[in-house]
Amino acid sequence: MGLTLTQANEMNQNAFIELLGWIFEHSPWVAERAWASKPFNSVVHLHEIMVQMVKAASYEERLALLQAHPDLAGRLQMTVVSQQEQRGAGLDQLSEEEYKVMSSMNRDYTERFGFPFIIAVKGLGKEAIIAAMKERLNNSFAAEYERALTEVARIAGFRLETVFNQNDDSGEVEKSMSNERVMYYGKGDVLVYRTYGKPMKGIRPIPESDFTGEENVIFAHNIKIAVRGEPFLSSFTEGDNSMVVATDSMKNFILRHAADYKGNTTEGFLEFVSRRFLDAYPQMTSIEITGDRIPFLGLQIPGEQGLKASGLVYRYSHNDHPTATLEVKRSDGVAVITRHRCGLADLQLIKVRGSGFAGFVRDEYTTLPETNDRPLFIYLDIHWTYSDPGDSLSTESGRYVPAEHIRDIAHVVFHEKNSPSIQHLIYHIGLRMMERFPQIESVQFESNNRTWETVVETVPDSEGRVYTEPRPPYGFQGFSMTREDLARIGG
Repeated sequence: MGLTLTQANEMNQNAFIELLGWIFEHSPWVAERAWASKPFNSVVHLHEIMVQMVKAASYEERLALLQAHPDLAGRLQMTVVSQQEQRGAGLDQLSEEEYKVMSSMNRDYTERFGFPFIIAVKGLGKEAIIAAMKERLNNSFAAEYERALTEVARIAGFRLETVFNQNDDSGEVEKSMSNERVMYYGKGDVLVYRTYGKPMKGIRPIPESDFTGEENVIFAHNIKIAVRGEPFLSSFTEGDNSMVVATDSMKNFILRHAADYKGNTTEGFLEFVSRRFLDAYPQMTSIEITGDRIPFLGLQIPGEQGLKASGLVYRYSHNDHPTATLEVKRSDGVAVITRHRCGLADLQLIKVRGSGFAGFVRDEYTTLPETNDRPLFIYLDIHWTYSDPGDSLSTESGRYVPAEHIRDIAHVVFHEKNSPSIQHLIYHIGLRMMERFPQIESVQFESNNRTWETVVETVPDSEGRVYTEPRPPYGFQGFSMTREDLARIGG
């Protein structure tokens, strides 16, 4: 269609519904309710708001949304869009036997759950779809109800991509957004040291990690908060501070309310603080808040049965740490998460051998030798988003992804893979993350190559070498992944 997001932001409600009412199958009410949250700063933002509208709907409305979806490979009437999506997955070319199998499972599924089997078919073949249907028939109603809503959200995301700038490679959305006013203010480096927070419990170990939780005796964060709201415009244009909350007051607000937080995750704390701000100050319409966990490691002391945890003395750690960023916006008087990003920051890993880099372009500018066995030292930031941001707010749902699991997945994959490049390594880390955690919707990496420079090639009677720090220029890589990447390899 080639439409820009700015055009959609300028539409009245009826035009907006006409444009996007079909994104959620036969449920124009989703677009109708999302319209009130304009303007949207990205297609991702728009998608997150629409998903939030579904989550805020009644159980009956959500069930009706699921029931509005057509049977896969059904030969009854369905929307043109659904026909195109199913055709792309080869469901219009089933053999008679495949059709009978899928029809039978569709009937069994609908009888069991009360709504048709729903899966985002983009990137999937008919074999993967049939296998998924067989597997999900064994789920409980609660698990399958949530899974179906997650698939509906993914389908909506794919459909939105077809609406905006499908044929526009000029970056029109980004250029148009650059003409919109930027206006915010806030406070950084708000250091919050809360002792004896709620313990993080209920974390299930994974094959790569034995982390099962922590006591949160020191629940410490470095907080940065930015607030937005049209009433603040006069403070910029006229010097009128009557609506301005001093940033020193923001700092004190965060510190005081840290005592009231009853949860156990960084993301939950950020959402809690944001909601408190929006409740207290009606001139604020949205909050963007980042929290970097300040890690303190428990120490051991002698006990009757050997060493035991002190429980009193901790060591400040300069190593990797969890991080998260949320945007929380007021919508119809309710605070909703409109953007989120969870992460692990400042991970540094060295593999002393078993990594290579060869086969790259060689020309008159190339001085780097090829190698199939080098030490590899990387700096790595890993971020991820959930299909349901609510899963990040506590561990009670059993779907929280701790940064410690991501850390351990990264070093296990690094150990296992004889990677031909950093690019290949981070791709496989991302695949492993999504294999372990189906609640993760997307993954993003920022990596640096800090590999040491060789000084002495051989050490007598040893496998060793001597290295020094590399020269200042360093290579870096950025990469993002979605569940489509996992689907392509049959995961």
